Amino acid sequence: MPWLAWLVAAAALGAAEFFTLTLVFGLLAGAALVTAVVSGLGIGLAGQLVAFAAAAAAGLVVVRPVALRHMAQAPLTHEGSDALIGKRAEVMQEVTAFHGLIRLCGEEWSARALDESHVIPAGALVDVMEIEGATAIVYPRELLP
Repeated sequence: MPWLAWLVAAAALGAAEFFTLTLVFGLLAGAALVTAVVSGLGIGLAGQLVAFAAAAAAGLVVVRPVALRHMAQAPLTHEGSDALIGKRAEVMQEVTAFHGLIRLCGEEWSARALDESHVIPAGALVDVMEIEGATAIVYPRELLP
């Protein structure tokens, strides 16, 4: 029952992938599953080893680079405070280089002016340039190029 040994190997490699998240053990687990099927068809040990080597090589050479390329891409959507960058806000209390208050997406945020020389009056519209902790760094809309 060599097919059972290949299934056990596939399970062990799958468990190793679960803990390492490198994708290598997962691809080897897939190769072990292919080999279990080949073994179940009655092909001898030499054929099983060739099947394992071919499936593992195919996974490592073809699938892994594609998966790594997709994992390296930046997410298409921004989450959390990153989603607020570029949004328009209204100044509630005068914003200077040191303090201020804005209404951003229906919430009040502490704010600072991006340019230390700017004093932005209440009621003005600003754009959020970046977020530092719980403070929005803003720039007046009328001064944007």
